[in-house]
Amino acid sequence: MSRRDAIYDWFDTRFGLGSAQSFLGKAFPAEDSFLLGEVALFCFGLLVASGTFLGFFYEPSIAATQYQGSVMQYQGKEMPAAFVSVLQITYDVPFGMLIRRMHHWAAHLFIAAMALHMLRVFFTGAYRNPREPQWLVGLGLAGLSMGAAYTGYSLPFDEFASTAVGIGYNVTLSVPILGEWLAQVAFGGSFPSGATIPRLYFFHILVIPLAIAGLLAVHMAILVRQKHTEAARDDAVPGRETVAVDDDSVIVGLPAVPNQVAVSVVVFFITLAALSLLSGFLPVHNIAEYGPNDPASTPGLIMPDWFLMWGYGFLKLVPSWLSFDLLGIHFSAEFIGGMVLPGIVFAAVAAWPFIDSVPEPIHFTADPTERPWPTAVGMAGITFIMSASIAGMDVIVAEVVGMSTSALRPYLIGLVVGAPLLIGLASYAVLGGFEGDPPTEGAVTTDGGEVDGGDDQ
Repeated sequence: MSRRDAIYDWFDTRFGLGSAQSFLGKAFPAEDSFLLGEVALFCFGLLVASGTFLGFFYEPSIAATQYQGSVMQYQGKEMPAAFVSVLQITYDVPFGMLIRRMHHWAAHLFIAAMALHMLRVFFTGAYRNPREPQWLVGLGLAGLSMGAAYTGYSLPFDEFASTAVGIGYNVTLSVPILGEWLAQVAFGGSFPSGATIPRLYFFHILVIPLAIAGLLAVHMAILVRQKHTEAARDDAVPGRETVAVDDDSVIVGLPAVPNQVAVSVVVFFITLAALSLLSGFLPVHNIAEYGPNDPASTPGLIMPDWFLMWGYGFLKLVPSWLSFDLLGIHFSAEFIGGMVLPGIVFAAVAAWPFIDSVPEPIHFTADPTERPWPTAVGMAGITFIMSASIAGMDVIVAEVVGMSTSALRPYLIGLVVGAPLLIGLASYAVLGGFEGDPPTEGAVTTDGGEVDGGDDQ
């Protein structure tokens, strides 16, 4: 026995390396759009790394601290410790501004890659049997990532952050019966209080990241256990064994090791390069411009990040007169706009795989142009979220069109209600939905292994 074989045998008897060979040879379809999930995964890793660096210097406290740093306008002033620490990270810690920007843009790319990944899955029908659980896990990751972003940009405790946290606090407080308890858990009681920043910091650096990591682990476990979806083949695929055009028991693609690993390494460095480019040239939230929290004033323009804008739009559109009492319980307009409507959106997305369901497992992705009904629903949903986001920017829109926000509100409500219906019906018509029954999709389902489409696996 050679030395290499002896070493392998030593590790094999202790770790069962032989059983890992099936995973090492697992086939990954060679399609670029499938790499969006990897981009999101790498962004999460970079978020953890950059957040760890920032955590060494950030102080989660609103206790008064005298600032001694590079920003002359605040020199010698007593300000909240959280605000002072972020100023020092940005202007005094070596590479602090770069890492803070990296953290910011990684968060945006993380959510953007995840959103695009879910849109690809939706429009290709890759959420159907047997992947409904995977869709729910992805939706949970999307919700947690928004929560992580919200708790993150509240931490500087500047004028912008404190106003944003105040909006979230009021929405939480508006929940019937449980509002005060939820506000106590999430914000440490009345806002702002000395417990608010430590509580949000705890959620941001521990609770939510652990939940995201847990769901990512579940997502990867399901991915390893299930077959990948694969685009429909144009013809039989030659290899060690010819794979029939309609045989979905075999996935044609690149083996995990070494081919897919090499692709993943390239994707990681491209992701890192893109974030480095953004961090080097594009500024992020300028806390020196906003200044520390001042309870006596409110910034002129407060808007959340793009991925939370649609929820802010709901808050803007729901009129105050929509509040009502039922069985002695008060339901405010703030609760309807901030909790009920976003909850309905998440519930609808979660329910969709069980609405557009199929009895037999399907391992081929679908052509969106051949699925008029699901594609029309997807286009309507995208339009709905975009319209609600425009409503969240009502101050800017009102300034552009020369109207007051109150006069603009009926038009924005019409946009949110009417545009999705119009786009959905137009998409359905363009794809021939009104001309007859859409083609029936089917799949031959057999249990089998996975092989590479090439000569070697």
